[in-house]
Amino acid sequence: MAEPLLEVRDLVKHFPVRRGVFQRAAGRVRAVDGVSFDLHAGEVLGLVGESGCGKTTTGRCILRLLEPTSGSIRFGGRDVTRLRGRALRPLRRQMQVIFQDPYSSLNPRLTVGSVLREALAVHGIARGARARARVAELLELVGLAPEHARRYPHEFSAGQRQRVGVARALAVEPRLIVADEPVSALDVSVRAQVLNLLQDLQRRLGLAYLFVAHDLAVVEHVSDRVAVMYLGRLVELAGAEALYREPRHPYTVSLLSAIPAEDPEGRRRGAVLQGDVPNPARPPAGCRFHPRCPLARERCAREEPALRAVAPEGHLSACHFAEELGAERPGGGSPVPPSSGG
Repeated sequence: MAEPLLEVRDLVKHFPVRRGVFQRAAGRVRAVDGVSFDLHAGEVLGLVGESGCGKTTTGRCILRLLEPTSGSIRFGGRDVTRLRGRALRPLRRQMQVIFQDPYSSLNPRLTVGSVLREALAVHGIARGARARARVAELLELVGLAPEHARRYPHEFSAGQRQRVGVARALAVEPRLIVADEPVSALDVSVRAQVLNLLQDLQRRLGLAYLFVAHDLAVVEHVSDRVAVMYLGRLVELAGAEALYREPRHPYTVSLLSAIPAEDPEGRRRGAVLQGDVPNPARPPAGCRFHPRCPLARERCAREEPALRAVAPEGHLSACHFAEELGAERPGGGSPVPPSSGG
C-alpha cells in the first residue's frame, strides 16, 4: 500500500485552566489525548463523536490553526509540527478547511469574488484577468453562476454560502480538506445537495477528506473509513461498512442505535447512554467510557484499553471485550452482550 498522505501519531492538545487574579494554571483540559491515525490520498475518513470529544480540535491541530501540545503530524512525508513562519505557507495551500458556519467564516465586507481572488493572490496562483477567470470557474464548479462573484455573503442562502466556502477551499488546489461539520448548520433539504457536491468533487479532483461530524448517518454516506472519538481518544477505527455492520465498542453501538430507522422493528438495538460526558479536565481512570458503559466490568475502571486490532482489514477497538461484542447476532440484531458487564 502507498504511503499515507497524512500520518497522525500520539497527538495531544491540552488547554490550561487558569484561575485567580494572576491567572495561574490550575489544571488542564485534555481535549485531545493521544490520537493516532492515517489518511491516504483520495480517501475520506469520517471522525465522529459527541460534542466536546475533541473532533474539531484534532482537525485544527492538523491544519496548524492550533499548536499541538505533543505528538507528530506528517503530511506528504514532512513533519508539519516543526514548520514555522514562511515554511508553513506551502502547507496551507495543500491543506484547506471547510468551516461549520458558512456565514461567520466569510468576510461580510468582501464580495464573493474578492474572497476567492484573495486566496489566489496570497499563494501567487493568479491575478487580474486570470484570477477573474479562475473565480468564474470555481463558482461553476460548486454549482453557482459566475455573476454571483459580485454579491456579498448576506445575499446568499445558507446552502449557497457553504458552496462559496467549498469554492474557497478548492481555490488553491489542495490535496487534503478538513470538513468541520460542513452540513450541520444547513436545512435538511439542503444537506443532501451539499454532501453530493462534496462527494462529486472528491471523486473528480482526487481529494482526501477528514470529515468531522456528529451525525453518523451523514458519515456513513460519505466515508471510506470511520474513526469514533470519545473524551479525547479514539475508541474505534474501521472501514465504514464493517463499523456500521459490526461495531466493536459499546460506545459505537449506542451511537448507531440512536440513528433513526425507517423500520423501527429492524433497527439496531443498543442501550441508551446514561449521564453526561465526564469532565475532560478530570477524565475517569481506566477506560474513559466505563462510567456510562452498560457493559462495564471491574477491569474497565482500573485498566485503560489500548486501541488494537480486533478483526480483519484494520478494524481497531479500544475495548477489553471487543471480541465478545463481535459475537454472532441473532437475525443481524444488536451485539450479544457479555453475561455480566463489559
